[in-house]
Amino acid sequence: MQSLFQLEAEVTSPLDLSTPTNLISVARQLNLAQGAGAGQADMVWSDQRTIAASGSDALDLAGSLSGPFGGTLTFARIKMVVVLAAGGNANNVNVTMPGSNGVPLFLAAGDGIAVKPGGAFMWFDPSAAGVAVTAATGDLLTVVNSGAGTPVTYDIHIVGASS
Repeated sequence: MQSLFQLEAEVTSPLDLSTPTNLISVARQLNLAQGAGAGQADMVWSDQRTIAASGSDALDLAGSLSGPFGGTLTFARIKMVVVLAAGGNANNVNVTMPGSNGVPLFLAAGDGIAVKPGGAFMWFDPSAAGVAVTAATGDLLTVVNSGAGTPVTYDIHIVGASS
């Protein structure tokens, strides 16, 4: 599996006689070979989802997600999470570790990150450990619509290992 992370940013400072430019260009390919060890993954789940106003979406990573070839996915570890919030959203898409049974992606229960409309969140850990998913006690990742009045749409991609 290969993912490409690319960042290009240009900042200028118009002056009377010239315009200095500072260009940042970073490209990094993130690779995971087939398997379950360090630098490896053998499971992928992707979906586009919509959450009702003031609603939440509890994703059970150990037994409720359908795999791309059918069957149920049971992640033992996750190695990558990508969340892309739709540009037309009026509210943020909050990715959180729930207080009960949360996958320890963040430092503490209740922690998370707000993904603003059109924004993205990406986390990657190629180590053998990744983040452990423990059925029934540490297997939930919750995505929350931050506001009332309108639904939010987001794309999510999770890459991990079965053992």
